[in-house]
Amino acid sequence: MFRKMMIAAVVAALPMTTVLAQESRATRGDAEKMVKKGVELLKSGGKDKAVNEFTAPSKSYVDRDLYLVIYDLEGNCVAHGQNPKQVGKKLIALKDPDGKPFVQERVDLAKAKGTFWQDYKFTDPLSKKVLPKQMYCERVTDVIVCGGVYKDGA
Repeated sequence: MFRKMMIAAVVAALPMTTVLAQESRATRGDAEKMVKKGVELLKSGGKDKAVNEFTAPSKSYVDRDLYLVIYDLEGNCVAHGQNPKQVGKKLIALKDPDGKPFVQERVDLAKAKGTFWQDYKFTDPLSKKVLPKQMYCERVTDVIVCGGVYKDGA
């Protein structure tokens, strides 16, 4: 009897864990707001200050699964909120698991549009799984400031 009650309790709690997991993820609105905040810092404080604030292990511009990255218009990583080992690397040829050259696409979109959303796949820092991601980006002179959200498949 006790075992049946425990199983029923666990099954009843499953929808709550899905809701909590979804609530723990950043939204498209959060991404736009953080990128705009980052652009403001870049414009007011300069590139060096922004790079230091955006790059891990600083957590000034990290919120759950949302973090900022900066690329220059040649596809070089200038700042990265999750992986400082990427900073200084030319990533223009980087492809997602489906073979999409997402950094090249990001540079092309920045040159053509300035402000845009981009879809690709990337490793989620929360689950460590490759998930669909949507990246919001704004070009500021010679750099692109981006922040993205993950779709957890739920």
